[in-house]
Formats: sequence, structure tokens, C-alpha cells
Amino acid sequence: MGVDGKMFTLAEVSEHNSPKDCWLVIVGKVYNVTEFLEDHPGGDEVLLSATGKDATDDFEDVDHSTTAKAMMDEFYIGDLDTETIPKKRQYTPPKQPHYNQDKTAEFIIKLLHFLVPLAILGVAVGIRIYTKSN
Repeated sequence: MGVDGKMFTLAEVSEHNSPKDCWLVIVGKVYNVTEFLEDHPGGDEVLLSATGKDATDDFEDVDHSTTAKAMMDEFYIGDLDTETIPKKRQYTPPKQPHYNQDKTAEFIIKLLHFLVPLAILGVAVGIRIYTKSN
């Protein structure tokens, strides 16, 4: 089924992502594995999940046999145009508002909300003890 010299873009290959039309990219080569979906030992879900991207890592992680690798020639339909693969972007975290750690005024108010009642309670207990002893 091989078509020598045929070039496909990643967008073209990505359109073939259904059980009735399934293409994969492995090591820069495009394979039409539609007829193989039912026969794949790992099930068709494995192949369908690898569509629309470079499936080389997925393929090599499984450590396929030499027989499986030889079978690939029968499904080869062309090569992937490497210029159509998007460049990897460096992750940039989303912008967040600056956190002001110096919230002195708010901190003092919260501290006073705690300490003033505690001081009043201390004074009341002190007065109570002082008046009982007299």
C-alpha cells in the first residue's frame, strides 16, 4: 500500500482519527492503520489515542517485536512534512496579581481584635481577684 514520496502535513494526518479512517505518525512516517485496528493486540483504543500527534514515543514505549515492526511496511502511505510540526513552547505560568506580604495595617487591626478583649478579660479577672481578697 506504500506510496513513495507522498508528503502529508500534521493537519492532514490529524483529520484521520476515527475507527473508519485512522492514520498514525511514527518516526516521521505516516501509516494508515484502519484495517489493522481490529487485529491490534492492544485494542483499537490504543491506536486511536495516538492519532493527531507524533506517536513515536507511544510506539517505542511498548517495545514492539521485530515482526510487528516489519508489518508496518504494509501500512506505510507516506512521510510527514516536519515543517508542519509545531515547535515546543516553553511553559509560562499565568499572570497572577502581586501578593502584598506587608499588610501591616490589616495585621495590626486583626491583632487588636484579639488582644483588646483578652486584655479586658484579664483586667476583669484581676479586679475580681483583688476585690475578693479585701
